[in-house]
Amino acid sequence: MAKLMYVERTYRQRSGKNGLNRFTVTIGQSDLQIQCHGDLKTEATRLLKNTRIEIEAYIAAHPFFGESLEPVDVREDASPIIRSLSAAGRAWKVGPMAAVAGAIAQFVGRGLAGRSDDVIVENGGDLYLRSSEPVSVALYAGECSPFSDKIAFLVNAEDGIGVCTSSGVVGPSLSFGEADAVVAVSRDVAFADACATALANRIKKPADVERVLEEEREEARLDGLIACCGDRLGLWGDIELVKKGAFQCNV
Repeated sequence: MAKLMYVERTYRQRSGKNGLNRFTVTIGQSDLQIQCHGDLKTEATRLLKNTRIEIEAYIAAHPFFGESLEPVDVREDASPIIRSLSAAGRAWKVGPMAAVAGAIAQFVGRGLAGRSDDVIVENGGDLYLRSSEPVSVALYAGECSPFSDKIAFLVNAEDGIGVCTSSGVVGPSLSFGEADAVVAVSRDVAFADACATALANRIKKPADVERVLEEEREEARLDGLIACCGDRLGLWGDIELVKKGAFQCNV
């Protein structure tokens, strides 16, 4: 779950795809970098504004929704993004706001996808990707990790996919674990975001990496998963390790 603070996103200088228009949209604590075909900044701003209005209005009426570290059920007539946050939190036994960055990236990205074949929305390291070709995603796990900026993996983003990261040692996200990085890949970006938070909470030491990955492999709820802590790194799923290339995003 993101704390309400701004962090300079220097990794954005190292990511991108040639041929796409790149711009940022910032409203409140939401700071999105978007890549797509054409000038869609006005539309992206509208989508982000409307999404934040729905979330903020719901929290104003139900403050516990914004504060809880446990799942919160909502009524069926709640807005789609509120239901998405609730479902993701319930699936991974975390608070609904643990999924908020991924959910916002997904709702904005899907809103733009009708006007651009390729869309990349990055929100605090959480990604919504839609691309006609596989996307190479580079792993950043902190300055002390032996795997930072040395690992990249391909994901199939033809139909849209989420790649979300949580860490116990990097960035402003609230975590109860010590994972250098947990990267979850799922077609549901809010689901991936909540997952990354939940699994990062469960990794307290390097030896936990193998156990957590094996547990989730048996559950088979994700498209892919990468986790690292200290000198341990594990991965499984529909992802392929590759050399870092020009068309890449950073998480």
